[in-house]
Amino acid sequence: MKLKLLAIVGALMLVACQQSAKETAIIEQPENQGGFPFVLPDEKPNRQMSAAMERIYTDYAAPQPQNNELFSQFKYTEMKGFDYNDYDGTISRRDPSKVLLHNGKYYIWYTYRNTPTPPQGAKKCNDTIPSSDWDLADIWYATSTDGFNWEEQGVAVKRPEKPTVGWRSVTTTDILEWEGKFYLYYQGFMEASGKRGDDCPVAVSYADSPEGPWTPYNKIVIPNGAEGEWDQYSIHDPYPLVHDGKVYIYYKSDFGERPDLVRMQGLAIADNPLGPFKKHPLNPLITSGHETSLFPFKEGVAALVYKDGPEHNTIQYAKDWVNFEIASITELMPYAAAPYVPDAFTNTTDGRGITWGTAHFINATGDWSKFCSKLVRFDCDLSRDVHDPEMKEHRVKHKPDVYYRQGLSKAQKERIAKQNEALTKQ
Repeated sequence: MKLKLLAIVGALMLVACQQSAKETAIIEQPENQGGFPFVLPDEKPNRQMSAAMERIYTDYAAPQPQNNELFSQFKYTEMKGFDYNDYDGTISRRDPSKVLLHNGKYYIWYTYRNTPTPPQGAKKCNDTIPSSDWDLADIWYATSTDGFNWEEQGVAVKRPEKPTVGWRSVTTTDILEWEGKFYLYYQGFMEASGKRGDDCPVAVSYADSPEGPWTPYNKIVIPNGAEGEWDQYSIHDPYPLVHDGKVYIYYKSDFGERPDLVRMQGLAIADNPLGPFKKHPLNPLITSGHETSLFPFKEGVAALVYKDGPEHNTIQYAKDWVNFEIASITELMPYAAAPYVPDAFTNTTDGRGITWGTAHFINATGDWSKFCSKLVRFDCDLSRDVHDPEMKEHRVKHKPDVYYRQGLSKAQKERIAKQNEALTKQ
């Protein structure tokens, strides 16, 4: 019996060794499979490939960007109908909401600052002088019938009296439509931005119409995290979508110490727009991105991940709405993208994607002493129902002056001069 057992073990070891040798041979002799096909296959070929070739078939929806529904370039157009006081820094509009279509009109809400001076920093600010571009702001709204020409309607949510949440500033709003009612979620600042962290948990106001009037809930609906947690100081950019019969609010937090802040995205879920919201146990869910901007796509959700972090300038996708993977890499993405998402609130399991929206340009004139932001329209092809070859081009063609404007700083020039001086003296 013992000999028979030893024989079986020996046979198994021989088979394992032969298999290992066979696999080693394949790895060491890939030339036996011939050269890669001249025409790039649409489907993954049955052959050994490099890690890079494996990725284009396993990590992306298509091996070529123009065939990837979640790849696009972005085009920009000025939005008409807004006055910026000759861009002197006293009026700013930024951080728009998703575009809502209601009764034949498009609606957007946004952060609106109208102050006696441009931002002066945390040390110089007071009750009338803003510390930052979004300090001492209210939430205003505008309407349009074409998405290019807009009519500003005025204030939607005004800063409440101290000490109600948002008394210092109400900013970075987004819209939810739920069972015939409308909800604006926003950051409610309780101190001037920059004094510590940005102390701004999420507040909400609700109305029976996009026109208002808006009733403030006057309670925090998504609180900052507990001391020592990643979102202990801020819940930024609340971005609601409806999924699986629930309200999903994605949000950003800045964590870590200045000047090395880390920006990542999380998720809070509730059965009711007024909460209670429960933060997802896997937070953060997206490791990059300066703003939070998503849209239902097929059965999952896609995210525009612009600026900040190791995966910036990517479009990501989570089939389960939680675990995001990079779907494409692109460029010139919209800053604070706020798309028109037709199925944002339809509880869809067949998201169709997006083709346009609004965003903002910060420091619109480049003059830091007159800092202000302006709203802008972007267009793209991240839709399953549109095929626009121009939007699928692989690169943006910049004129030389765009590159020269990214020139060396004075300190960098001095460093290079010292290096050259040292080298030429050797």
